[in-house]
Amino acid sequence: MTKADIVNEISKKTGVDKATVLVTVEAFMESIKDSLISQEENVYLRGFGSFILKKRAKKTARNISKNTTIIIDEHNIPAFKPAKVFVEAVKK
Repeated sequence: MTKADIVNEISKKTGVDKATVLVTVEAFMESIKDSLISQEENVYLRGFGSFILKKRAKKTARNISKNTTIIIDEHNIPAFKPAKVFVEAVKK
């Protein structure tokens, strides 16, 4: 399912025009990105899941094409953790 499909589905279910729904969906995604990137705060949506930041530790890696060792600094990566209710619904 794409973003366009989501917008169409919401528009059908609510009766709101697609342009308004698209702006709302874009604003929702922007809010999540802003919260994770700028403020480094997790986003919790009860019954759906959490958008969280996970810390990756500093590590040593290999560049196999040049046969050299490189250091990858500690960094954050975004992740999604589904709620238990959501996981149980998908399992059925």
